[in-house]
Amino acid sequence: MSMSQFAQVTSYTRQYNDLNYTVVEVHDLSKLRLLLNKQNDQTPVNYFSQIPTQLNTCEKMLFAMNAGMFHYTFHPVGLYIENKKKLFPLNQHLGWGNFYLQPNGILAWNSKQAVILSTSQYVKGKFKADYATQSGPMLVSNRRINPIFIAESSSLKIRNAVGIKDQVLYFVLTEQAVNFYALASFMQNELKLEQALYLDGSISAMYLAEKDIKIQSSPFGPMLAYIEDQDCE
Repeated sequence: MSMSQFAQVTSYTRQYNDLNYTVVEVHDLSKLRLLLNKQNDQTPVNYFSQIPTQLNTCEKMLFAMNAGMFHYTFHPVGLYIENKKKLFPLNQHLGWGNFYLQPNGILAWNSKQAVILSTSQYVKGKFKADYATQSGPMLVSNRRINPIFIAESSSLKIRNAVGIKDQVLYFVLTEQAVNFYALASFMQNELKLEQALYLDGSISAMYLAEKDIKIQSSPFGPMLAYIEDQDCE
């Protein structure tokens, strides 16, 4: 396992059952944001490379990842809150596709706390989110792998997900194509996460400033980014 520390972002590669996973730990929630549209014309940002154009000159992006499923218009399929503003509503409909595999769930955070909850749990709670993104399915709930997954499934894709433990967020990108069970098992057994939520597959990608990882091959809807302030006045 190789590990690097850059400000409040820790990244490393870990092997589990002969598969490699890139993991990014985020400890400072106040610097984690969601981004969807450009500030000036409200067109989609779409690419990691365009995020810096939305920042102040004293800010630097250290990490970015696609942050949930979206329609062909790049609008999120489910709940999307950005900077305390609800731009898209909670989705509790039934439908076809990974988003609707049950239970699906929500990653939400403010400057002091983060939660990963099933959609039904989130509805019952009163969490005050500065940022939130809805996706699915839940991979791990209360430290248990989602029972709908099949270990021998032949549905193999590059996938990304997020988990939580002791108020640290763990963002995971698979380096090889895996099925849901393999990803969930890694997050439960290797990272020992309390909760974990699937974000997307096939198109999944990550940006890491310290490793010069830029593997995005197609445009995204919602993206998350860790933004470091560099002596901002």
